[in-house]
Parts: sequence; C-alpha cells; structure tokens
Amino acid sequence: MQMDAMSQPKSVAVPQVGGSSFSDMLGQAVNKVNDTQQASNQLASAFEIGKSGVDLTDVMISSQKATVSFQALTQVRNKLVQAYQDIMQMPV
Repeated sequence: MQMDAMSQPKSVAVPQVGGSSFSDMLGQAVNKVNDTQQASNQLASAFEIGKSGVDLTDVMISSQKATVSFQALTQVRNKLVQAYQDIMQMPV
C-alpha cells in the first residue's frame, strides 16, 4: 500500500494569477499620481480665483500630497532602472 502511494505522482498546486500584471499596476500608479497632481492644480486654481470654500491649508496639503506621490513614483522608477542595469551587467 505504501509503495502504491509512493509511485503515484503528486499533484502540484499551481498558484492562480490573480489579476493584473506588473505593467498594469505600474500604469495605475502613474495614473493615480497624475490624478493627484491634476486635483492639486485645480484646487490651487480655484483658490487663486477666489472661489468660496477653498482654504489655503487644503491647497497646501493637496500640493504636498502631489509632490510626495511624484517623488515616490520617481524613486520607484529609479529602482526599476537600477535593477534593469544590474541585470544587463550580469555575465551570461
């Protein structure tokens, strides 16, 4: 009985690909940063023309969020470029 169980091939669980690819996720991140920057620009423009309900603190916070998100995206890009360069310099 044990020999019979050992001779049968074991099934291997294949992980299911659960959604989007890396390029899709990266594209979504770029789009989100773009949306954050556009929202910040719209809020700043509304403040500049004197639209009611737009506070300077909201404008500054929105501007800082856009800046931080852009800097984070830039760092991700830098890490990707560095990883690509490291891979390309590996001996074959």
